[in-house]
Amino acid sequence: MSFRREKYVPKGGPDGGDGGKGGDVILRVDPNMRTLIDYQYKRHFKAERGEHGKGANRHGKNGKDTIIPVPPGTVVYKIIDPDLTGENLKDSRNLKFIGELLEGELVVARGGEGGLGNARFKSSTRQSPRFATQGKKGEELSILLELKLIADVGIVGLPNVGKSTLLSKLSQATPKIAAYPFTTLEPNLGWVPIGENSGFTIADMPGIIEGAHKGKGLGLEFLRHIERTRVLLFLLDATSESPKQELQLLRQEIKEYNPYILQKEQIIAVNKIDLVTGAKLKKIKSELDEPLFFISALENKGLRKLKKALIELFVRQRWKEKSPSSI
Repeated sequence: MSFRREKYVPKGGPDGGDGGKGGDVILRVDPNMRTLIDYQYKRHFKAERGEHGKGANRHGKNGKDTIIPVPPGTVVYKIIDPDLTGENLKDSRNLKFIGELLEGELVVARGGEGGLGNARFKSSTRQSPRFATQGKKGEELSILLELKLIADVGIVGLPNVGKSTLLSKLSQATPKIAAYPFTTLEPNLGWVPIGENSGFTIADMPGIIEGAHKGKGLGLEFLRHIERTRVLLFLLDATSESPKQELQLLRQEIKEYNPYILQKEQIIAVNKIDLVTGAKLKKIKSELDEPLFFISALENKGLRKLKKALIELFVRQRWKEKSPSSI
């Protein structure tokens, strides 16, 4: 609230300016980010408040926005009751979907509007308003960020089939490798270069078991990430009793979760061929009756041929995306 006070100007009238708007808190996609690990340690973000209005009809300065960079594929939920802990906090009944970020940005908390100065309330019947309005409080909320991994190729298989070993051989990734189920608790990402300035990403997904679409094992962790891959690389175990049943199980669990995923390009590789006979490999080939790549990730057998097929597939997909007919 302000009045013009100037020598030789009696009753200068109200000249209180409006307050500035508070800044917004904005999530913005950064294509160079791959994880949300930074926000494990820094969890509180606040935008700048707007400045107060001033005399001489000067508008208060708007507060600066706070930009939070996130990787593509980030899903944002509002936490209804932040006081809950553990699994209760992440219960679907305690979460409200806000949005999903593949590109661009999303405003998650809006700054409050600035108050109105007394100059706004001057009229023919109110010459000297001696009041102004308060600014509105900005939004305050707790959110949960979840990353659905985006990769060009996703390695799909049962636990202990050799997914992490294959990832380490095809790319420069160094995932944890051990001879027990569920070594991979979250997706590992690797980069396969093609020439100097190109390449594709390949992800080792957590192992899937029967009932994964209902949440058994690490099923849902696996399935929600596989949605974001372009190509499914099914990895089967040559030493199992029936690689054909393995493949049927994997496809069935994916179908139960989201049938659309099976419309993606698929490549099938049979691993651990160094541990079986030639007769067993012939039997597998006749039973599956699909194009197969027989490999031993541990001993680097057949990997050059598999890698070449992946590169050709990736280049073909990129060409389709850039062609006029696909626009």
